Amino acid sequence: MSKSSNKPQQNASPAVRFFSGETIPLEMHKVRVVQKLTLPPIEERLEAIRRAGFNTFLLKTRDVYLDMLTDSGTNAMSDTQMGAMMQADDAYAGSQSFERMQAAIEEVFGKRFVLPAHQGRAAENIIFRSYVKSGDLVPMNYHFTTTLAHIELNGGKIGELLHDEALQIKSSNPFKGNMDIAKLRHAITSHGVQNVPLIRMEASTNLIGGQPFSMANLREVAQVAKENNIPLVLDASLIGENAWFIKQREPEFQQASVATILREMCELADIVYFSSRKVSSSRGGAICTNRPEIFEKMKVLVPLFEGFLTYGGMSVREIEAMAVGLRDTTDENVIGQSPSFIRYLVERLETLGIPVVTPAGGLGCHVDAMGFLSHIPQKEYPAGALAAAFYLISGVRGMERGTVSSTRDQHGHDILADAELLRLAFPRRVFTLSQVKYVEDRLNWLYTQRELVGGLRFVEEPSVLRFFMGRLEALSDWPEKLMQAFRRDFGDSL
Repeated sequence: MSKSSNKPQQNASPAVRFFSGETIPLEMHKVRVVQKLTLPPIEERLEAIRRAGFNTFLLKTRDVYLDMLTDSGTNAMSDTQMGAMMQADDAYAGSQSFERMQAAIEEVFGKRFVLPAHQGRAAENIIFRSYVKSGDLVPMNYHFTTTLAHIELNGGKIGELLHDEALQIKSSNPFKGNMDIAKLRHAITSHGVQNVPLIRMEASTNLIGGQPFSMANLREVAQVAKENNIPLVLDASLIGENAWFIKQREPEFQQASVATILREMCELADIVYFSSRKVSSSRGGAICTNRPEIFEKMKVLVPLFEGFLTYGGMSVREIEAMAVGLRDTTDENVIGQSPSFIRYLVERLETLGIPVVTPAGGLGCHVDAMGFLSHIPQKEYPAGALAAAFYLISGVRGMERGTVSSTRDQHGHDILADAELLRLAFPRRVFTLSQVKYVEDRLNWLYTQRELVGGLRFVEEPSVLRFFMGRLEALSDWPEKLMQAFRRDFGDSL
């Protein structure tokens, strides 16, 4: 893609009305490289989820039909990205590939100083090691799992300052990711400005349904940060989707390009960091800023934890792909495709009475597990049970975003999550509409059989980020009963 333009782009993932009367999001790309999929029979799926300890992270891809676990590193790369990878300069130091990535970051994000890292959580390690000390508070709109872990490992704690309505599953609020400004001011005053090293905003809050914040809210947060001389940190991993939602939902920006919106968001922040596994459909990450004192404070840690300052633990081929992918993120045909498909599925599930997070956000469709499986107590991990049950009856791998993804308190008790969600991620330009309809159909059937699904318990539980590697087991023979119901209704169908 050529350099981003401020001219508004038209027909971004357009919804085309068919003669039948149906409105369907239209793909603005064609598929030229394909990857074979398999759909094992349900008996094999039951064995697979048992081997995985009822944790979809531990499933093998050979046992999965549609992989909706995450959009991290699973987006479809463009032909221009693939071509750029062939021109990589694999010098250990002073690589021209880094210079091209740096130029793309300055063009798209408006930041001159760049610290590369091998992915987003590596960037968090550098940032929070540099700024957070014991007793500190980091206010934010909402946490991400690795963010929380890095802050706590450095002795700090988080303050989640969402508006109360943000945690309502069904809502018409277009910006549930907004930070409550009154709560922010109170947090700074009560904790002491000297103990608030950073304020963090996450674009398209991951754990509450990919919900965006508004530009108006970000401006207010930036003003509070400036008044108190606290650096504002923007997690830009899903900034493209957040910018797209601002264009769709915030009247001031309806005629603005995504490139213009995205640039203003970054200009309001002192530090921008991202996982390029998300934002640029490549692999890697970076921290960027326009403040030389911030750059100097953090740069010494990059060679220690990542690699030299011009590759930061990344392959130079990925660095080349990142440069192209960042510019692609300003193309509305690229960035609008996943949100359009997500909205399509959310609206279809709503008509079927299936509880989902609304309004539709970025990243994926989020099914409300406590509404879906209201008979399962939260301490028996309804979101984890729903993820396992849905894989069993469909071969579709989603991700638990609930109490399994949480942690335990000092007494060993689960810290119950604010929401119990099954996330069905939509990597950019990966799935077809018939596959989305398959997801809808199997969720609809499972909802009719939801009373058959039971709870889970841990049998192997790591102390940190347990959702990645922990193993669970079913509290009864509900998986077998669900399989029998599937065979009763679908016969020998896969």
